[in-house]
Amino acid sequence: MNTRRELDQSPYLAAVAGRKPSRVPVWFMRQAGRSLPEYRALREHHTMLGACFQPEVACEITLQPIRRYGVDAAILFSDIVVPLRAAGIDLDIVADVGPVIAHPVRTASDIDAIKPLDPEAITPILSAVTLLVAELGEVPLIGFAGAPFTLASYLVEGGPSRHHARTKAMMLAATGDWHALMTKLTDLTIAFLRGQIEAGVDAIQLFDSWAGTLSLSDYRQYVLPHSSRIFGALAEYGVPMTHFGVGTAELLGVMSEAGATVVGVDWRTSLSDAATRVAPGTALQGNLDPVVVLAGWEVVEKAARAVVDDGRRAVDAGATGHVFNLGHGVLPETDPGVLTDLVALVHSL
Repeated sequence: MNTRRELDQSPYLAAVAGRKPSRVPVWFMRQAGRSLPEYRALREHHTMLGACFQPEVACEITLQPIRRYGVDAAILFSDIVVPLRAAGIDLDIVADVGPVIAHPVRTASDIDAIKPLDPEAITPILSAVTLLVAELGEVPLIGFAGAPFTLASYLVEGGPSRHHARTKAMMLAATGDWHALMTKLTDLTIAFLRGQIEAGVDAIQLFDSWAGTLSLSDYRQYVLPHSSRIFGALAEYGVPMTHFGVGTAELLGVMSEAGATVVGVDWRTSLSDAATRVAPGTALQGNLDPVVVLAGWEVVEKAARAVVDDGRRAVDAGATGHVFNLGHGVLPETDPGVLTDLVALVHSL
C-alpha cells in the first residue's frame, strides 16, 4: 500500500472529512471532455478508448480543466467501461451513442465466460495516475469506477438503454444468474479501484449512473449487497469514497448504507433534504442542474448561490460537509468561460 500524499490545504479533502475547508470546494463531473476546445483538438488524434489507455494522453486531458477552471479536485480521465475492456470484453465507445458491447451477456454461460480483471491490462491507467500525482501538486486526484448495476446494464442491454428492460428481466426472473453477474462485476470493480488507490489517487467515486431506474426494494435486494462489498473492501485505505447516481432521490438513504463517506445528489433533490436521508457522518456532493449553466450568467449566479446556501443548511442538518458540483456531468455545449466564472463565484462565497 502506497503512502498517501499529505494534502493538508485541500478544501475538497477537508470538506469530505468533516473539517472546515478554507473555501467551498468545487469540481465538476465530466469537467474534462467535450466542452473543452483543447480536449476536442487532442481527440482529433485519438479514439476515446485509445486516449484512456495512453498514460500521457489521459494525464493531459485530466489536467486541462485544472489549468482552465482552478477546480479543487481532478478526476482521472477514463471511462466506466475501461475495466470491462481490461477483462477482455469486446466493446467500443461509439460517438453520440456510448458503450456498445459486441456480444451482450444474456445467459449463464455468458456470465461464466467473463474473466477477472487482467492486472497488466490496466497498467496504462495506473501509469496515468502516477504521472498525475507528480503533476497535480496540492490538488487531489479522484479515481473512479462504474458500479456493478450500471456495468451490468451495459453488458445485458448491449449498450445504452432508456428502460433497462433486459437488465431488470434478468434481475427479477433469473436471480441466481443476476447475482453471479453482479459478483463478477463487483470483483472487477474492487480490483480496478484498489489498483487506482495503490497507484496514488486521493479519493474515489463509484458511479451507479442508472440505479435511479430501480425501486427502493429492488435496489436493496439486488444491488446493495454488491455495492456494500466494494466500499467494505476499500475502507481499509482510508480515502474518501463517493457514491453517485442519477434520479436516486428515493435511494439516497440506502445508497449511504453501502459505506461511502460522500453521497452525490442530483438536482432533483435539495441538499438539505438529502442530509436528512443519508446516514449520519455522510458528506454531500452536488447539485447544480447542468442545464442551468446554459441559461446565462444571471441565472447561473442566482442558482449557484442557492446551492451554496442549501449546502450550508445541509451541514446544519447533519451532513459532514458539502462539495459543490453539478447534479450530473458537464454538457458538451457548455461554455467553458461560464464554468471558470462559476468556480470563482463559488470560491468567493
